[in-house]
Amino acid sequence: MPERASVVVAGAGPAGLATSQQLAERNIPHRVLERGDAVGHTWANLYESLTLHTGKHMSNLPGMPFPRAAPLFLPRQEFWEYLRHYTSTFDLPVETSCAVERATRPDDTWRVETAGGELDAEVLVFATGIVANPRIPTFPGQERFGGRVVHSVQYRRPEPYAGRRVLVVGVGNSGAEIGSEIARAGGKVTIAVRSGANVVPLTLAGLPIQYVSYWVRKLPRTIQEGTVALVRLMTELRRGKPVLPRPAHSPLDAIPVIGFHLVDAICQGLVDVRTGVAELTGEGARFSDGSAGRFDDVILATGFSAALGPLGGLIQLDGNGFARRRDRVVSLDQPSLYFVGHNYDATGGLHNINRDSRLAARLIAGQLRKR
Repeated sequence: MPERASVVVAGAGPAGLATSQQLAERNIPHRVLERGDAVGHTWANLYESLTLHTGKHMSNLPGMPFPRAAPLFLPRQEFWEYLRHYTSTFDLPVETSCAVERATRPDDTWRVETAGGELDAEVLVFATGIVANPRIPTFPGQERFGGRVVHSVQYRRPEPYAGRRVLVVGVGNSGAEIGSEIARAGGKVTIAVRSGANVVPLTLAGLPIQYVSYWVRKLPRTIQEGTVALVRLMTELRRGKPVLPRPAHSPLDAIPVIGFHLVDAICQGLVDVRTGVAELTGEGARFSDGSAGRFDDVILATGFSAALGPLGGLIQLDGNGFARRRDRVVSLDQPSLYFVGHNYDATGGLHNINRDSRLAARLIAGQLRKR
Protein backbone atom coordinates (compact mmCIF):
# COMPACT_ATOMS: atom_id res chain seq x y z
CA MET A 1 0.00 0.00 0.00
CA PRO A 2 1.25 3.55 -0.73
CA GLU A 3 2.41 5.67 2.17
CA ARG A 4 -0.01 8.37 3.26
CA ALA A 5 0.51 12.05 3.97
CA SER A 6 -1.82 14.90 4.83
CA VAL A 7 -0.13 17.24 2.36
CA VAL A 8 2.47 16.69 -0.35
CA VAL A 9 4.33 19.70 -1.74
CA ALA A 10 5.97 19.19 -5.13
CA GLY A 11 9.12 21.30 -5.42
CA ALA A 12 11.66 22.69 -2.94
CA GLY A 13 12.46 25.99 -4.59
CA PRO A 14 11.30 29.27 -3.04
CA ALA A 15 7.58 28.44 -3.53
CA GLY A 16 7.80 24.98 -2.02
CA LEU A 17 9.97 26.05 0.90
CA ALA A 18 7.73 29.03 1.71
CA THR A 19 4.66 26.77 1.61
CA SER A 20 6.37 24.21 3.81
CA GLN A 21 7.30 26.83 6.40
CA GLN A 22 3.72 28.10 6.51
CA LEU A 23 2.30 24.57 6.83
CA ALA A 24 4.76 23.81 9.63
CA GLU A 25 3.77 27.01 11.42
CA ARG A 26 0.21 25.65 11.46
CA ASN A 27 1.40 22.19 12.60
CA ILE A 28 0.17 20.58 9.39
CA PRO A 29 2.07 17.35 8.64
CA HIS A 30 3.49 17.37 5.13
CA ARG A 31 6.30 16.20 2.88
CA VAL A 32 8.22 18.24 0.31
CA LEU A 33 9.47 16.35 -2.75
CA GLU A 34 12.37 17.88 -4.72
CA ARG A 35 13.61 16.61 -8.10
CA GLY A 36 17.16 17.89 -7.59
CA ASP A 37 19.87 16.75 -5.22
CA ALA A 38 19.54 19.88 -3.05
CA VAL A 39 16.95 22.46 -2.10
CA GLY A 40 16.79 25.30 -4.57
CA HIS A 41 18.08 23.04 -7.34
CA THR A 42 17.08 25.55 -10.01
CA TRP A 43 18.88 28.43 -8.30
CA ALA A 44 21.98 26.30 -7.89
CA ASN A 45 22.14 25.80 -11.66
CA LEU A 46 21.16 29.13 -13.23
CA TYR A 47 23.80 31.32 -14.88
CA GLU A 48 26.48 32.46 -12.48
CA SER A 49 26.07 36.23 -12.84
CA LEU A 50 22.30 36.20 -12.25
CA THR A 51 21.22 38.83 -9.73
CA LEU A 52 17.71 39.42 -8.45
CA HIS A 53 15.87 42.35 -10.05
CA THR A 54 13.70 42.57 -6.97
CA GLY A 55 14.77 44.36 -3.80
CA LYS A 56 15.58 42.33 -0.72
CA HIS A 57 12.72 43.85 1.31
CA MET A 58 10.21 42.25 -1.08
CA SER A 59 12.13 39.08 -1.96
CA ASN A 60 12.34 37.19 1.32
CA LEU A 61 10.31 34.12 2.23
CA PRO A 62 7.91 34.09 5.20
CA GLY A 63 9.52 34.24 8.61
CA MET A 64 13.06 35.17 7.54
CA PRO A 65 14.01 38.63 6.26
CA PHE A 66 17.42 39.09 4.70
CA PRO A 67 20.19 40.43 6.94
CA ARG A 68 20.68 44.19 6.97
CA ALA A 69 24.16 43.64 5.54
CA ALA A 70 22.79 41.84 2.48
CA PRO A 71 22.93 43.82 -0.78
CA LEU A 72 19.72 45.39 -2.00
CA PHE A 73 19.76 43.09 -5.05
CA LEU A 74 20.99 39.62 -4.11
CA PRO A 75 23.31 37.65 -6.39
CA ARG A 76 22.20 34.13 -7.34
CA GLN A 77 24.73 32.38 -5.09
CA GLU A 78 23.72 34.42 -2.06
CA PHE A 79 20.05 33.74 -2.66
CA TRP A 80 20.70 30.01 -3.02
CA GLU A 81 22.56 30.04 0.31
CA TYR A 82 19.57 31.84 1.81
CA LEU A 83 17.29 29.00 0.62
CA ARG A 84 19.52 26.38 2.22
CA HIS A 85 19.72 28.37 5.46
CA TYR A 86 15.94 28.81 5.41
CA THR A 87 15.44 25.04 5.09
CA SER A 88 17.76 24.20 7.97
CA THR A 89 16.50 26.99 10.23
CA PHE A 90 12.90 25.82 10.03
CA ASP A 91 13.86 22.12 9.74
CA LEU A 92 11.66 21.70 6.69
CA PRO A 93 10.83 18.09 5.66
CA VAL A 94 12.45 18.12 2.20
CA GLU A 95 13.22 14.87 0.38
CA THR A 96 15.73 15.48 -2.41
CA SER A 97 16.26 13.41 -5.58
CA CYS A 98 12.56 12.59 -5.39
CA ALA A 99 10.89 14.00 -8.48
CA VAL A 100 7.13 13.86 -8.81
CA GLU A 101 6.66 11.85 -12.00
CA ARG A 102 2.89 11.60 -12.06
CA ALA A 103 -0.08 12.74 -10.00
CA THR A 104 -3.50 11.14 -10.31
CA ARG A 105 -6.76 11.21 -8.41
CA PRO A 106 -8.13 7.67 -8.32
CA ASP A 107 -10.63 8.50 -5.54
CA ASP A 108 -10.97 11.35 -3.08
CA THR A 109 -7.21 11.51 -2.46
CA TRP A 110 -4.17 12.27 -4.59
CA ARG A 111 -1.77 9.54 -5.61
CA VAL A 112 1.74 10.87 -6.19
CA GLU A 113 4.17 8.64 -8.07
CA THR A 114 7.92 9.07 -7.68
CA ALA A 115 10.92 6.95 -8.65
CA GLY A 116 11.04 5.79 -5.04
CA GLY A 117 7.41 4.74 -4.78
CA GLU A 118 3.92 6.12 -4.31
CA LEU A 119 2.34 8.48 -1.82
CA ASP A 120 -1.33 9.13 -1.12
CA ALA A 121 -2.16 12.66 0.01
CA GLU A 122 -5.28 14.51 1.05
CA VAL A 123 -3.89 17.74 -0.42
CA LEU A 124 -1.40 18.33 -3.20
CA VAL A 125 0.50 21.60 -3.66
CA PHE A 126 2.32 22.19 -6.93
CA ALA A 127 5.27 24.54 -6.36
CA THR A 128 7.36 23.34 -9.29
CA GLY A 129 8.03 26.74 -10.81
CA ILE A 130 8.76 27.27 -14.49
CA VAL A 131 12.46 26.65 -15.11
CA ALA A 132 11.99 22.89 -15.37
CA ASN A 133 9.84 23.52 -18.46
CA PRO A 134 11.74 25.74 -20.93
CA ARG A 135 10.02 26.79 -24.14
CA ILE A 136 12.15 25.43 -26.97
CA PRO A 137 10.93 26.45 -30.42
CA THR A 138 12.03 24.64 -33.56
CA PHE A 139 12.83 26.82 -36.57
CA PRO A 140 12.54 25.91 -40.23
CA GLY A 141 15.90 24.67 -41.47
CA GLN A 142 17.22 23.98 -37.98
CA GLU A 143 18.49 20.56 -39.01
CA ARG A 144 20.85 22.28 -41.49
CA PHE A 145 22.44 24.59 -38.95
CA GLY A 146 25.99 23.51 -38.21
CA GLY A 147 26.44 25.32 -34.89
CA ARG A 148 25.15 24.84 -31.37
CA VAL A 149 21.57 25.54 -30.32
CA VAL A 150 20.91 25.71 -26.57
CA HIS A 151 18.21 27.18 -24.36
CA SER A 152 19.17 29.95 -21.95
CA VAL A 153 18.59 27.55 -19.04
CA GLN A 154 21.77 25.74 -20.16
CA TYR A 155 23.88 28.89 -20.17
CA ARG A 156 26.30 29.32 -17.24
CA ARG A 157 29.06 31.83 -18.08
CA PRO A 158 30.23 33.93 -21.05
CA GLU A 159 33.82 32.72 -21.51
CA PRO A 160 33.01 29.77 -23.83
CA TYR A 161 31.41 32.25 -26.25
CA ALA A 162 34.31 34.69 -26.48
CA GLY A 163 35.32 35.23 -30.10
CA ARG A 164 32.22 33.45 -31.42
CA ARG A 165 29.26 34.77 -33.38
CA VAL A 166 26.24 34.37 -31.10
CA LEU A 167 22.57 34.83 -31.93
CA VAL A 168 20.34 35.35 -28.90
CA VAL A 169 16.69 34.74 -29.72
CA GLY A 170 14.38 36.67 -27.42
CA VAL A 171 14.65 39.88 -25.46
CA GLY A 172 13.26 39.10 -22.04
CA ASN A 173 15.39 39.66 -18.96
CA SER A 174 17.44 36.49 -19.46
CA GLY A 175 18.13 37.26 -23.12
CA ALA A 176 19.07 40.85 -22.32
CA GLU A 177 21.46 39.86 -19.55
CA ILE A 178 23.04 36.91 -21.34
CA GLY A 179 23.45 38.81 -24.60
CA SER A 180 25.10 41.84 -23.03
CA GLU A 181 27.32 39.66 -20.83
CA ILE A 182 28.64 37.63 -23.76
CA ALA A 183 29.23 40.80 -25.78
CA ARG A 184 31.31 42.34 -23.01
CA ALA A 185 33.29 39.10 -22.74
CA GLY A 186 34.31 39.29 -26.40
CA GLY A 187 31.52 37.50 -28.22
CA LYS A 188 29.99 39.02 -31.34
CA VAL A 189 26.32 39.14 -30.33
CA THR A 190 23.16 39.64 -32.35
CA ILE A 191 19.80 39.67 -30.61
CA ALA A 192 16.64 38.75 -32.50
CA VAL A 193 13.65 40.81 -31.38
CA ARG A 194 10.32 39.62 -32.71
CA SER A 195 7.76 41.88 -31.04
CA GLY A 196 9.74 44.50 -29.14
CA ALA A 197 10.51 45.10 -25.49
CA ASN A 198 9.53 47.54 -22.78
CA VAL A 199 12.65 48.59 -20.89
CA VAL A 200 12.44 50.17 -17.43
CA PRO A 201 15.15 51.31 -15.01
CA LEU A 202 16.27 49.01 -12.22
CA THR A 203 15.80 51.84 -9.73
CA LEU A 204 13.82 55.07 -9.71
CA ALA A 205 14.95 57.85 -7.39
CA GLY A 206 17.03 55.26 -5.55
CA LEU A 207 14.13 52.84 -5.06
CA PRO A 208 13.87 49.48 -6.85
CA ILE A 209 11.36 49.82 -9.69
CA GLN A 210 9.56 46.85 -8.10
CA TYR A 211 8.76 48.93 -5.00
CA VAL A 212 7.39 51.73 -7.17
CA SER A 213 5.33 49.22 -9.15
CA TYR A 214 3.87 47.74 -5.96
CA TRP A 215 2.37 51.06 -4.92
CA VAL A 216 1.44 52.22 -8.41
CA ARG A 217 -0.61 49.04 -8.95
CA LYS A 218 -2.91 50.09 -6.13
CA LEU A 219 -4.01 53.11 -8.18
CA PRO A 220 -6.64 53.28 -10.96
CA ARG A 221 -5.47 52.02 -14.35
CA THR A 222 -5.47 55.49 -15.91
CA ILE A 223 -3.08 56.75 -13.22
CA GLN A 224 -0.92 53.64 -13.65
CA GLU A 225 -0.63 54.33 -17.38
CA GLY A 226 0.16 57.98 -16.67
CA THR A 227 2.95 56.92 -14.32
CA VAL A 228 4.35 54.58 -16.97
CA ALA A 229 4.31 57.40 -19.51
CA LEU A 230 6.11 59.72 -17.07
CA VAL A 231 8.81 57.13 -16.37
CA ARG A 232 9.23 56.63 -20.13
CA LEU A 233 9.56 60.39 -20.70
CA MET A 234 12.11 60.76 -17.89
CA THR A 235 14.09 57.85 -19.31
CA GLU A 236 14.11 59.29 -22.83
CA LEU A 237 15.14 62.74 -21.59
CA ARG A 238 18.04 61.16 -19.75
CA ARG A 239 19.08 58.43 -22.17
CA GLY A 240 17.64 59.35 -25.55
CA LYS A 241 15.16 57.55 -27.78
CA PRO A 242 14.74 53.77 -27.27
CA VAL A 243 17.03 51.51 -29.29
CA LEU A 244 14.67 48.54 -29.09
CA PRO A 245 11.23 48.48 -30.75
CA ARG A 246 8.34 48.84 -28.35
CA PRO A 247 5.76 46.04 -28.17
CA ALA A 248 2.04 46.57 -28.47
CA HIS A 249 1.46 45.78 -24.79
CA SER A 250 2.08 48.04 -21.80
CA PRO A 251 4.79 47.26 -19.21
CA LEU A 252 1.86 46.90 -16.82
CA ASP A 253 0.69 43.78 -18.67
CA ALA A 254 3.92 41.79 -18.90
CA ILE A 255 7.22 41.82 -17.05
CA PRO A 256 9.47 44.37 -18.79
CA VAL A 257 13.22 44.23 -19.33
CA ILE A 258 14.57 45.65 -16.09
CA GLY A 259 17.77 47.69 -16.31
CA PHE A 260 19.78 49.11 -19.20
CA HIS A 261 22.61 46.55 -19.56
CA LEU A 262 21.42 45.48 -23.03
CA VAL A 263 20.50 49.02 -24.12
CA ASP A 264 23.98 50.22 -23.17
CA ALA A 265 25.63 47.35 -25.04
CA ILE A 266 23.59 48.19 -28.16
CA CYS A 267 24.47 51.89 -27.93
CA GLN A 268 28.16 50.98 -27.56
CA GLY A 269 28.00 48.88 -30.73
CA LEU A 270 28.57 45.62 -28.87
CA VAL A 271 25.21 44.06 -29.78
CA ASP A 272 23.42 44.09 -33.12
CA VAL A 273 19.59 44.04 -33.23
CA ARG A 274 17.65 42.10 -35.87
CA THR A 275 14.03 41.18 -36.40
CA GLY A 276 12.56 37.77 -35.55
CA VAL A 277 14.12 34.58 -36.89
CA ALA A 278 12.43 33.25 -40.04
CA GLU A 279 14.67 30.19 -40.44
CA LEU A 280 18.05 28.74 -39.61
CA THR A 281 20.48 28.04 -42.42
CA GLY A 282 23.61 25.97 -42.72
CA GLU A 283 25.74 28.94 -41.70
CA GLY A 284 23.42 30.94 -39.50
CA ALA A 285 19.98 32.49 -39.69
CA ARG A 286 17.63 34.41 -41.95
CA PHE A 287 15.39 37.02 -40.37
CA SER A 288 11.82 38.07 -41.01
CA ASP A 289 12.94 41.26 -42.79
CA GLY A 290 14.89 39.16 -45.33
CA SER A 291 18.35 39.88 -43.94
CA ALA A 292 20.70 37.08 -42.92
CA GLY A 293 23.71 36.51 -40.68
CA ARG A 294 26.38 33.92 -39.91
CA PHE A 295 26.46 32.45 -36.44
CA ASP A 296 28.36 29.82 -34.48
CA ASP A 297 25.86 29.55 -31.63
CA VAL A 298 22.16 30.16 -31.07
CA ILE A 299 20.89 30.77 -27.53
CA LEU A 300 17.13 30.50 -27.15
CA ALA A 301 16.06 33.03 -24.55
CA THR A 302 12.49 32.08 -25.32
CA GLY A 303 11.19 31.78 -21.80
CA PHE A 304 9.49 29.09 -19.77
CA SER A 305 6.08 27.61 -19.09
CA ALA A 306 4.67 26.29 -15.83
CA ALA A 307 6.11 22.86 -15.01
CA LEU A 308 2.85 20.93 -14.73
CA GLY A 309 3.62 17.77 -16.72
CA PRO A 310 2.92 15.29 -13.88
CA LEU A 311 -0.70 16.47 -13.76
CA GLY A 312 -1.31 15.44 -17.36
CA GLY A 313 -4.80 16.28 -18.54
CA LEU A 314 -6.27 16.74 -15.06
CA ILE A 315 -6.11 20.52 -15.29
CA GLN A 316 -6.69 23.21 -17.88
CA LEU A 317 -4.35 26.14 -18.49
CA ASP A 318 -5.07 29.85 -18.69
CA GLY A 319 -3.89 32.09 -21.51
CA ASN A 320 -0.43 32.41 -19.95
CA GLY A 321 0.12 28.68 -19.59
CA PHE A 322 -0.56 28.46 -15.84
CA ALA A 323 -3.20 26.30 -14.20
CA ARG A 324 -6.66 27.84 -13.99
CA ARG A 325 -7.15 29.10 -10.44
CA ARG A 326 -9.48 30.95 -8.12
CA ASP A 327 -8.36 32.92 -5.08
CA ARG A 328 -4.87 33.05 -6.65
CA VAL A 329 -3.87 29.54 -5.49
CA VAL A 330 -6.82 27.12 -5.68
CA SER A 331 -7.31 24.86 -8.70
CA LEU A 332 -10.48 25.46 -10.67
CA ASP A 333 -10.36 21.95 -12.08
CA GLN A 334 -9.47 19.63 -9.20
CA PRO A 335 -10.36 19.51 -5.51
CA SER A 336 -7.58 19.71 -2.91
CA LEU A 337 -5.07 20.99 -5.46
CA TYR A 338 -3.15 24.23 -4.87
CA PHE A 339 -0.53 26.19 -6.78
CA VAL A 340 2.14 28.43 -5.29
CA GLY A 341 4.59 30.27 -7.52
CA HIS A 342 2.11 30.81 -10.36
CA ASN A 343 1.66 34.57 -10.08
CA TYR A 344 4.22 36.66 -11.94
CA ASP A 345 4.02 40.42 -12.41
CA ALA A 346 6.14 43.52 -11.91
CA THR A 347 5.75 43.31 -8.12
CA GLY A 348 8.03 40.27 -8.26
CA GLY A 349 7.63 36.50 -8.29
CA LEU A 350 9.19 36.17 -4.84
CA HIS A 351 6.87 38.76 -3.33
CA ASN A 352 3.92 36.84 -4.77
CA ILE A 353 5.32 33.56 -3.41
CA ASN A 354 5.46 35.08 0.07
CA ARG A 355 1.85 36.18 -0.24
CA ASP A 356 0.54 33.02 -1.92
CA SER A 357 2.26 30.55 0.42
CA ARG A 358 0.54 32.17 3.39
CA LEU A 359 -2.79 32.11 1.59
CA ALA A 360 -2.46 28.49 0.49
CA ALA A 361 -1.47 27.28 3.96
CA ARG A 362 -4.40 29.12 5.53
CA LEU A 363 -6.86 27.64 3.04
CA ILE A 364 -5.38 24.14 3.45
CA ALA A 365 -5.63 24.40 7.22
CA GLY A 366 -9.29 25.33 6.91
CA GLN A 367 -9.95 22.48 4.50
CA LEU A 368 -8.28 19.89 6.75
CA ARG A 369 -10.20 21.10 9.81
CA LYS A 370 -13.49 20.34 8.03
CA ARG A 371 -12.60 16.68 7.51
